[in-house]
Amino acid sequence: MAIASGQDACPACGCVEVQTLLRGSDLLYQTTDRQFYMVQCPKCGLMRMYPWPSAAELHSYYPKDYWFVPEQDPSGKPAELYRRFVLSDHVRFVWKAIQASGEDGVVLDVGCGGGLFLAMLAERGLKVAGLDFALSAASAAWQVNGVPAVCGSLGSSPIADGSCAAVTMFHVLEHLYDPAAYIEAARRMLKANGRLVVQVPNADCFQFLVFGERWNGVDIPRHLIHFRTRDLRTLLEDCGFEVMREKHFSWRDNPAGLATTIAPWLDPMSRRIRGVEDSPRMTLFKDAMYLGLVALSWPAALFEAACRRGSTIMMEARKRQ
Repeated sequence: MAIASGQDACPACGCVEVQTLLRGSDLLYQTTDRQFYMVQCPKCGLMRMYPWPSAAELHSYYPKDYWFVPEQDPSGKPAELYRRFVLSDHVRFVWKAIQASGEDGVVLDVGCGGGLFLAMLAERGLKVAGLDFALSAASAAWQVNGVPAVCGSLGSSPIADGSCAAVTMFHVLEHLYDPAAYIEAARRMLKANGRLVVQVPNADCFQFLVFGERWNGVDIPRHLIHFRTRDLRTLLEDCGFEVMREKHFSWRDNPAGLATTIAPWLDPMSRRIRGVEDSPRMTLFKDAMYLGLVALSWPAALFEAACRRGSTIMMEARKRQ
């Protein structure tokens, strides 16, 4: 057991002691060869990366165009069709949450990337808005998918308090130094019976037990906090929410995450970001291989989700009444 400095204390309970679980570097995008540890708090059990890099250093670990834009490669259009298929799972989850809330307002997606998810919600007649740290991502949401989006953090966004029927955060909280601040900001923006929908990698999954630091959900050095179901539930409850529903399987994330864990060199976004130079035919061939691996990963991904140990956890929550 080691002692962390004050600035690296557990963000949940403030404990400065850590138990080392594993060590690793950037396997997916190869932005650095620096080694980081994954540690666990002996007091509350929260797992996190250690040490946390500075904000400037962390920014350097995010490659340019850290999202999907269909025009960027020969397989872009087929890939968008595939993404529409797998994102329909998220769309249905959020649609059901909004229907249950009875609220009429904006759906704000935090970390909206290229905006395809919001475009699909807009096709159902919902009012949508996006927020992303990257200016180029917000621009892509506007230009490619026609989604109004702004660049910035949730605490400084122009969205008025009490105006949102729903706030969504898919794979956002694990990237933040202070996820509670984002949850609290979302609470202010929601209408009285509005819904918060969050999704994170689940560090309590079978994939992590099998693959350790090679599990895609660890994603050193970009994932600062590694949530389990109980950690996410505790965070939401501590911020004044009650959890209404949870889901352990995502069509978009669980099988693809296992495929990327097994063969990170085949991951299409990783290849694009790392600048792998392939002919259009080879690109399509590798994409087909990756899609085949995703298909083969479905049975295992479904099994662990059925055991409530899926590689992602999605929760719907509302303000505590």
